[in-house]
This record gives sequence, C-alpha cells and structure tokens, in this order.
Amino acid sequence: MNSVEIMGRLGSRVVQKELPSGDIATTFAVIVDRPIGEYVGTTKVDTMPCQTFRASVAKKVLTLEPGTAVNCTGVLRRRFWKSQGGLGSALEVEVRTLKRATQAR
Repeated sequence: MNSVEIMGRLGSRVVQKELPSGDIATTFAVIVDRPIGEYVGTTKVDTMPCQTFRASVAKKVLTLEPGTAVNCTGVLRRRFWKSQGGLGSALEVEVRTLKRATQAR
C-alpha cells in the first residue's frame, strides 16, 4: 500500500508550473521536525518535497503563509528526468489532501 501522511510546517516557496499536457503542477515543501533522539548530527528537521495536481489543494496551499502548520495526505512518487549528466530521479509526495493543522508535531 502506498499511503503517506505528513504533519509539519509549510516551506517558504510554492511554485506553479504548466506542463506540456496542460496540467498545472503545484510544488511546495513541508518541513517536519524529527523527534528528539532521532537527530543525525545537527539535522533536526526533514524537508519533504511535495507536489499536487489537484486544484483544490493548490488553491489552499497558495493562500497559506510560510511556516503555517499543515497536515497532508497522499502517495509517494518517484519522478524521472533526463539531464546532461544522465538520468535523474527524485522521490516526492503527491498530495491529495491538505488541511491547516492546529500545530506541527
């Protein structure tokens, strides 16, 4: 089963891009605090790259200020692209629902 739930803070940049298909991709990041004791070196947070194609989610995320606590659900996707250095890939959360949260955990 491919199911993801993230609770954290909205990152500082929300970007919309029209794809050749005509679809609108909205990308953003959710910053999640690591539990105390799970730090690696000085890393205390994880930044989760997120993307949505749902207009309802895009509309919500575009109205929120950076740092706003959010709760997102969706699925994990691997995206591939060609570059001069070869084939590249990245994992990201394809967000299907987004709600303002009372506070990030």
